[in-house]
Amino acid sequence: MSKSETIILIITLLSFAFGISIYHCMPDEMASHWNFQGQVDGYMPKFWGLFLMPIISTVLLLLFVLIPRVDPLKENIEKFRKYFDGFIIIIISFLFYIYLLTILWNLGLDFNMNRVLPPALGILLFYAGILVEKAKRNWFIGIRTPWTLSSEAVWDKTHRLGGKLFKISGFLAFLGVFFPVYLFFLTFIPLISTTVYVIVYSYFEYQKEKIR
Repeated sequence: MSKSETIILIITLLSFAFGISIYHCMPDEMASHWNFQGQVDGYMPKFWGLFLMPIISTVLLLLFVLIPRVDPLKENIEKFRKYFDGFIIIIISFLFYIYLLTILWNLGLDFNMNRVLPPALGILLFYAGILVEKAKRNWFIGIRTPWTLSSEAVWDKTHRLGGKLFKISGFLAFLGVFFPVYLFFLTFIPLISTTVYVIVYSYFEYQKEKIR
């Protein structure tokens, strides 16, 4: 097991242990979802409130362990493996952060979720941009469209652009700390726009390559 896999295994086990230790302190119905005004608009039974996130982390851990071993282009993954490993740690840490925020809220700590979430989301998106820029062609990681998977050149162009756009999305998400009212416009609008744009971009780049 690699160093990154060990780290996320420890974080996941800590999540389960923490959930078990505070189970008796939690309300029967836990707040589990907040709207873009920072108001609670969703609840779930405390079992799922405490253990859903650790279960998701466990599934992701298994996927992250499996992907580099089964990808037909796994030799390409090894070329950017350190960035992939870093992303694994960041995304599991991000989930653990949300998990802790949820527990603290349900223990009675009052805070604005729209102010404490953007920094972590910004870091996640910014590092996703780094990973995308470094990613080599493979079947599981990166901007996988029919056109990027069909052409090394289109893959490289799309990922260079996508990496920059994801970094910008991360920076905008971080601004949500200062402008929590506009959290939706600073996070999901740039993220959705970036995703749609790079897909369309990869198509047109592939068409240009066919013409040459």
